[in-house]
Amino acid sequence: MSGYLVIVESPAKAKTIGRILGKKYKVEASVGHLRDLPVSKLAIDIEHDFKPQYMNIRGKGDLIKALKKDAKEADRVFLATDPDREGEAISWHLSKILDIDENAVCRVTFNEVTKNAVTEAFKEPRKIDMELVDAYQARRVLDRLVGYSISPVLWKKVKKGLSAGRVQSVATRLVCDREDEIENFVPQEYWTITAELLKDSNTNKALKSNRFTAKYFGENGKKHQLKTKEEADQVYQDVLGKDFIVASVKTTEKKKSPPPPFITSTLQQEASRKLGFTASKTMSVVQSLYEGVSVGSGGPTGLVTYIRTDSTRISDEAAAAAKEEILREFGETYLPARRRIYQNKNAAQDAHEAIRPAHIEYKPADIKEKLTSDQYKLYKLIYERFIASQMADAIYSVCTVEFDVSGHTFRAVGTTVKFAGYTKLYQETMDEKAEDADDKLPYLEQRERVIVEAIKPEQHFTQPPPRYTEATLVKALEENGIGRPSTYAPTVSVIQARGYVGKEKKALYPTELGRIVNEIMKKSFSDIVNVEFTAQMEENLDKIEQGNKVWVDVVREFYGDFEKEVEKATQELEHVKLEDPVSDVPCDKCGKMMVIKTGKYGKFLACPGYPECKNTKPIIEEVGADCPLCGNALIYRKTKTGKKYVACSNYPDCKFSSWNIPTKDPCPKCGQYLEIAQGKKGKYLKCSNKECDYTSFFKKSKSE
Repeated sequence: MSGYLVIVESPAKAKTIGRILGKKYKVEASVGHLRDLPVSKLAIDIEHDFKPQYMNIRGKGDLIKALKKDAKEADRVFLATDPDREGEAISWHLSKILDIDENAVCRVTFNEVTKNAVTEAFKEPRKIDMELVDAYQARRVLDRLVGYSISPVLWKKVKKGLSAGRVQSVATRLVCDREDEIENFVPQEYWTITAELLKDSNTNKALKSNRFTAKYFGENGKKHQLKTKEEADQVYQDVLGKDFIVASVKTTEKKKSPPPPFITSTLQQEASRKLGFTASKTMSVVQSLYEGVSVGSGGPTGLVTYIRTDSTRISDEAAAAAKEEILREFGETYLPARRRIYQNKNAAQDAHEAIRPAHIEYKPADIKEKLTSDQYKLYKLIYERFIASQMADAIYSVCTVEFDVSGHTFRAVGTTVKFAGYTKLYQETMDEKAEDADDKLPYLEQRERVIVEAIKPEQHFTQPPPRYTEATLVKALEENGIGRPSTYAPTVSVIQARGYVGKEKKALYPTELGRIVNEIMKKSFSDIVNVEFTAQMEENLDKIEQGNKVWVDVVREFYGDFEKEVEKATQELEHVKLEDPVSDVPCDKCGKMMVIKTGKYGKFLACPGYPECKNTKPIIEEVGADCPLCGNALIYRKTKTGKKYVACSNYPDCKFSSWNIPTKDPCPKCGQYLEIAQGKKGKYLKCSNKECDYTSFFKKSKSE
């Protein structure tokens, strides 16, 4: 071939860049790494400065051969992989495979896969950044030393197939520690007293706006918490039958600034809270938005900027585009007095921008039909968060009314929106909701008497901290400096895949296996599961990237003590027998009670008499309803992608299956049976007859 060869990681990205660069450029994909450490051995030469023994990845021989041929025929080769450590390492490995000089000006990076960004980047190619590569090598070698040294200890002392990792082990510990906190939590009693009040007005007494509540605040204006029933009863008796007269009315203005544009961790958190996405799903969907989507006649283009970042910085051009959009859609009053600039926690990743739309002109609603449902939801989230981050503060009027009743202070707080600001476009979701949202208050004046409708004391108990969700675990990893944007999602996924952490609805909990492995790690490899130690190691990797540390020195400093810990654990750790949970299902071959085991595809039943008896069975979960066709019990089954559906236990004689649960109740419109379906607003009844439109929503109880 004549012309230029460009190599990127993925076929989707190659297609987008190929369209941008034109016919003089042949754009190929390496499909990830082409060289890596072999799986079959440690492949680290410890005696010679921890030199990694890289090999071409099995199965990529034909691709390597094709790329070598193209490179030999090309006038020039450009390596345009992602602008981070991993991307730099892929380019470095490619340079080794294709015999490209390390000092050759062949490296091209861009923050977004758009025509302007790509064409500008190709005007300024650079050499491969060996400091970035060294930071990658340090991480790769450290992870290999930890994984390949500790895993055999776990195999020998607990059971085969277990693994430990430099970041995954700390993440597992966080989940275990949180469970310990919950189990050891001692609830503390406390009481609240709520007065249900009504503005004394001769007219409109029935208006809802005249009703409000005031809560016991303290004594003589000073905050005090009621900790016992005796205290609460005393206050209750003191105020019962007494007048509630307004002692003071104070109105203040409160401003709330918009959240910054997304970084990797906050995108994963908000997508979990707002959209119900797992961390891995978020990264998969946003990757497709970054690599390019066809939204117009010009072919595919990247819709968002680079997605693995911990920088909230945005370019001057992006800020100007956001300003124009705000002026056009909302008007000048929705612009802040000066451009918003958000501070980063550190300078390590400031080379990247925040995650933002690459094209402000592509509004989510305008390109909705060009995107999948998940792409649209995530793009809309990113777009609106970015625009909101450049908008004016929301302004609230907060009215605080206090009542002095026999020396006891009751307080009512009302909040009204004076100016919506950024909240006109975007509302941030919080992990922990306020117990009581502030209501609007009727207009009240000092010394005004109000009508007391009821005084209600109520007992409460303090609650333990909640279990982590994927969103809050990612937040904890980020706050503690554990891992980096590229590792959050894989870490959360791997601790679940290994069976160390389970998930109940959205809550993460440690399994028995996870707790056993965590205890071993704490006892024998305390540094590996130490939050501060792991965070310090991440800082060292950043310093290597910045040219302030030598990667071999960092690895050598770590390995000295670690090697001794491995030797000690191998000799001194006692064997741990991990008992499989016993089911209530007898083996139909030998009669022994089958046990629950976890395999590659989840839990299943196995005979404890193995290897003499090799009987296994799937775990059957009954629906609690009968098949509408044959009357046999219905059970849950899973699709290949893991989605649950309802099927007849008499399969294959009866082939009934449904996403919904049949009931015995007839449809009031057509007489067919009704079924329970799950919608966005919860469960509801619908007719099983596709031609009948009958639906009925369940009534929620007051407690819900």
